[in-house]
Amino acid sequence: MDINLARTFLEIVACHSFVQAAERLHVTQTAVSARVKTLEDLLGRQLFVRNKAGASLTPAGEQFVRHAMTLVQVWERARQQMAVPPDRRALVTVGCEISLWQPLLLDWLLWMRAKAPDLALRTEVGVAEDLLERVAHGTLDIVIAYAPRQRPGLRIELLIEEKLVLVSTRAAREAPRAADYVYVDWGSEFAAQHSLAFPELSSVGLSSSLGPLGLEYLLAVGGAGYFRQNVVRPHIQQGRLHRVAGAPEFLYPAYAVYAADADMAVLTPALAGLRQSASGKAQGQTVKTVKTGRPPKG
Repeated sequence: MDINLARTFLEIVACHSFVQAAERLHVTQTAVSARVKTLEDLLGRQLFVRNKAGASLTPAGEQFVRHAMTLVQVWERARQQMAVPPDRRALVTVGCEISLWQPLLLDWLLWMRAKAPDLALRTEVGVAEDLLERVAHGTLDIVIAYAPRQRPGLRIELLIEEKLVLVSTRAAREAPRAADYVYVDWGSEFAAQHSLAFPELSSVGLSSSLGPLGLEYLLAVGGAGYFRQNVVRPHIQQGRLHRVAGAPEFLYPAYAVYAADADMAVLTPALAGLRQSASGKAQGQTVKTVKTGRPPKG
């Protein structure tokens, strides 16, 4: 079977729309419809019911989801393994949400180089939703994300019970001012809590969706903002930043997400490295594992 048929099927399942699936796959809607028709002919069953609201799965379609995911994952693993250098036994691909890669991902790479030199490594940094979709489809082995949403067939493991803390370049540690406040978009939950705690900071001079960029800007020009505790700790120790006394803290945990049926002979050392790197930055937090479902509350 053409693997693109399974990919197209899963794309429609993810967005509940033939039109959106066509846009995300960069093909025409006619091509998507033709692929679904071919797949249905091969299986001898109708997979989707189309209506004004989009596309919903038939009972046969719901049964095929797991098989389609397996088909895509097996194909991607086979394709990736064919590209593994001759001196490495396997390839591990890890994706990390933009706001979480530093310093966790670099620490992991260094750990893997020392402890698992027989594995080839590939890392990517991107948007959480896109990365999670790729781990579900088998094109990534592990994803590190802040708030991974529920997906069938995935395991979710807490890595770091991180916090966002308010820091300032001013030693006086006074309350932040809108004129020199750097607002980083740490997600919808943070935004809601932040607006309740600091309604006067609803309009500020600089906003950024990238934490490292906001932090470098803050260090360069001065001011205040919320950043990950483990990232700003060295700057606090050096006297470049100061905790704002009495300011609320916000939870920002990081999770590792991987397929429940993954090849653990390959993933075990990679996950061990992530746990080790995370524990080194989070004072040995206890690791918790959750099977398919919502992440545990911090």
